[in-house]
Amino acid sequence: MDFKFVSINGQIRPAEEAVVPLTNIEYGYGFGVYESLRVVNGKAYFLTDHIERLLGSAKIIGLTHAYTANQIAEFTETLIKKLNTQESYNLKILLIGGKEPLLYILPLAPLFVDKKLYRDGASVITARYERPFPQAKTLSMLGSYLGFKKAKEAGCYDALAVDRDGVLTEGTRTNLFFIKDKTIFTAPKEKILEGVTKKILLGLAQKNGFTVVEKSVRPAALAQYDGAFLTATSAKVLPIKKIDDYVFKNIPESIIMLEKLYDEHLEKIG
Repeated sequence: MDFKFVSINGQIRPAEEAVVPLTNIEYGYGFGVYESLRVVNGKAYFLTDHIERLLGSAKIIGLTHAYTANQIAEFTETLIKKLNTQESYNLKILLIGGKEPLLYILPLAPLFVDKKLYRDGASVITARYERPFPQAKTLSMLGSYLGFKKAKEAGCYDALAVDRDGVLTEGTRTNLFFIKDKTIFTAPKEKILEGVTKKILLGLAQKNGFTVVEKSVRPAALAQYDGAFLTATSAKVLPIKKIDDYVFKNIPESIIMLEKLYDEHLEKIG
């Protein structure tokens, strides 16, 4: 998919102008925040939620700027109209700090998950690492990058972070959940980045008889749960088959129900 335009500081520019000099120390040190969202049929899914989290991430790391939520939404919608395509794609909103902060909005080819993983479940590994600001989606992603690289080398979909307390927190680019009957367990908010897909899904789940509990889960306790799953913009709701050497017996009906609830919600708003 060839995209000819991007948005730079609110201005539509040719895609080749979306560059950051190697001398930009803020970018080199990861002093920036970003969001990735899906556009389908010219509609940006959950744009308000993504912009809210972008600005929240900037605040957490002390990245000051002059952009408002309404401005970023307007810039995004203007770019979508300029691209003028009904094909599905992703948008990356990138805010880089400094004396003169830079705001890029970049269209990217969509990421599609192998459909077999929804049927059979994904295999993941664990990796020891923690992000410096867990509740902010920053450019300081080396630990996540190395964990994801290790997962790919092992033929797995993702890596799950294990923090200094031995607790499973999140994937390198996903939120992590465990389930028992109709109770969903997720890591405490202060330990993770709260995903937009997670927010939407848990709202749907609670309206349909599920209970949500924040709980620290360790790898040794996996057998206590019926199953596990991941959420992300591209993956939506993805069941887990295997974590390291532990294999869940099957994908429980409760997770299949959650997949269906989320897909139906996307169809309704699309």
